Amino acid sequence: MILSDGEIKELIQQGNIYVPTDNHPIDLELQLGPSSLDLRLGPEILLFDNHAMRIIDLSEKTPPRMRRVQVDEKEGFVLHPGEFVLGTTLEAVKVPVELVARLEGRSSLGRLGLVIHATAGFIDPGFEGQITLEMQNIGNQPLLLRPYQRICQLCLMHMSKVPEIPYFKKKDNKYHGQFGPVASRIGKEQRKTTGNTL
Repeated sequence: MILSDGEIKELIQQGNIYVPTDNHPIDLELQLGPSSLDLRLGPEILLFDNHAMRIIDLSEKTPPRMRRVQVDEKEGFVLHPGEFVLGTTLEAVKVPVELVARLEGRSSLGRLGLVIHATAGFIDPGFEGQITLEMQNIGNQPLLLRPYQRICQLCLMHMSKVPEIPYFKKKDNKYHGQFGPVASRIGKEQRKTTGNTL
């Protein structure tokens, strides 16, 4: 079952959805919907250093070269058609082990061509941290993104059972406790299965 606005409000009051800094507290009147919470864009963007890379080899342990940019609220950041960058939510989440979360785009921004997650909209039980956004402009016009604007929506759902191994206990939990936009850690993946197999 999807959590309602009242249940999401309780999670916020319990500290499971929070802003790591005190400058921009959650505005329930503006951000809370009947079954979701709008999350805002954080002020950092990660850009690929395209001029320094020939190719990204998915089997390599060396991560692609990226640079971190602080975005001014007044100037914003221009996302050009076809461009892909990594951003982050301003809010952090601490997903209780009996819940699972999904990140979705906002309809008003999607209608302008903004995609906020390439594939990774799923947030495991037991995850904590800010959520990295995989943003792409699939429209025909440049989009001006500003920090602290509502960028996506978070939905939470009850699981039928508590998982045996929540995210923070997994050996391969590469992104637990992440804050700010975090580049791919594919090089840290376990390459060989051991232990239990079905």
